[in-house]
Amino acid sequence: MKINGYTRTCGLIGNPVEHTMSPAIHNTLAEELSENLVYVPFHVPEGKLKEAVEGAFALNLLGCNVTVPYKSQVIPFLSQIDPLAEKIGAVNTLVRVEDGFKGYNTDMPGLYSAMCEDGVKLEGEKVLILGAGGAARAVAMLLAERGASQIIILNRTLEKAERLAGEVNAAFCRQPAEARALSDHVSLPGGERYLAIQTTNLGMYPRIEEAAVGDRSFYEKIHTGYDLIFNPSKTRFMSMVEESGGRAFNGLKMLLYQGVIAYELWTGAKVGTELAQKAYRQIRRAMGLEEY
Repeated sequence: MKINGYTRTCGLIGNPVEHTMSPAIHNTLAEELSENLVYVPFHVPEGKLKEAVEGAFALNLLGCNVTVPYKSQVIPFLSQIDPLAEKIGAVNTLVRVEDGFKGYNTDMPGLYSAMCEDGVKLEGEKVLILGAGGAARAVAMLLAERGASQIIILNRTLEKAERLAGEVNAAFCRQPAEARALSDHVSLPGGERYLAIQTTNLGMYPRIEEAAVGDRSFYEKIHTGYDLIFNPSKTRFMSMVEESGGRAFNGLKMLLYQGVIAYELWTGAKVGTELAQKAYRQIRRAMGLEEY
């Protein structure tokens, strides 16, 4: 990569950012497409988000990704917001426009792309969501938008799940979402088989041996499980899905495709399947999952 006076910069705004795999995606894409662009992480301290966004614009950055804990906090500092991101209430991609940045959410299109590649259909599907935080909200909105027939939100705090279900139903003027306490998973019909999406941080380091539900009978009701966690590459949730006969996937392809969509928004380039897979292999190498 040759850096000169014409090099454009994109980056990641978050706290922490030291664990990020995003440079492996974007710098691979830039190199393969011969774009004079470099992608770097920016650790933004608490209370400095407004200054970071304004500084990124002043420094002529082409765009940024946004990660925790700033995906919702960044919205007031944008000049525009895409309708999908506004509905979800979270932004993970900033695209430079004339008077600032426009906010997009590429996480959910990224998850949808990953699911399509894995042969998972959402229309008419019955889905369980574990958790009721920001990631669960985005997932629930995606499921409703793509025509899931039933969305059951399971959360330790029932009130939080009820609030999320109400927001989803109001946004789509129908009633696909319902809330249940996490412990109420035992009441799910035994004959049903669900798509399940794990959105909590249980399973991440240092809690790698934990899962939101430990009851093995729960996993017998899951035909396919997605864990939004990608490191470790196989969580306890995924292992229990597979041990019960289901298919299990982590969040690495979601990470890939949200990055691909962001890159296309920044540059106008079209990333083909072969190049996307090359970037995917580069992420896995950066994680030590694939040899060079």
